[in-house]
Amino acid sequence: MTRVLLTMHAEWTKQRTVAGPGLLLLAAVVGTVALGAAASAAVSCPGAGCTADPTKTSLTGVLLGQAVIALLAVLTVGSEYSTGMIGSTLIATPKRWVVLAAKAVTLTGPVLVAGIFAVLGSLVMGVVFQPDRAGGAREQGLTLGDALSLRAAAGSVLYLGLIALFSLGVATSVRSSAVAIGIVLGLLYVFPILAAVITNPDWQRHLKQIAPSIAGLAIQATANLDDLPISPWAGLGVLGLWAAGALVLGGIALELRDT
Repeated sequence: MTRVLLTMHAEWTKQRTVAGPGLLLLAAVVGTVALGAAASAAVSCPGAGCTADPTKTSLTGVLLGQAVIALLAVLTVGSEYSTGMIGSTLIATPKRWVVLAAKAVTLTGPVLVAGIFAVLGSLVMGVVFQPDRAGGAREQGLTLGDALSLRAAAGSVLYLGLIALFSLGVATSVRSSAVAIGIVLGLLYVFPILAAVITNPDWQRHLKQIAPSIAGLAIQATANLDDLPISPWAGLGVLGLWAAGALVLGGIALELRDT
């Protein structure tokens, strides 16, 4: 236990003594809120009202924030490989799983805190900018206290945390920041493109059920839930499996390769 705590302290020291992680977290919050505000401001409700999901619209900025969080997570381990510092880290802590666990904890904690600010800011902007939705998909406008919005908000924070863990696992497996960010962003953004161009409805639905970003972001839905390819919490679970698989592969690679 002492070794674990010392390793976590060392990893936390690395995180807080350089400007990069803090700036990336700030960029994630600002970018998420700004894009969410822009999406909310673009909503109009002519005639009978809006049919879009007000909460999901407010949280549109998570699509941008996830890229910044992925970059932060990749650099958490990728920068050590590029500078050779990983050798010193592994000499100081021979148990590889302890190193990976410490990096995961010290990365995910700040990401979750930043995610809370980003999500709350986005929802506040949604309340400010989105018009009333009487007669639309939901009978009332966006509110911060209803159960569906709370689920979407909490789930979006967890989503960003899982994106961080997934990216950390990929970066640990491939050891290259450039390759890792290419893989992560490809999986996050290419799957939705493929789902959009596939014409077979069954294949399209199955792809949406296994794609990390599409399945994970189902947690934001508060309207038309029966039309989702996967239920909100099950979708977040799919992303959790991607993150767990990436961390397991990263841990195996760290144990077998970096000796």
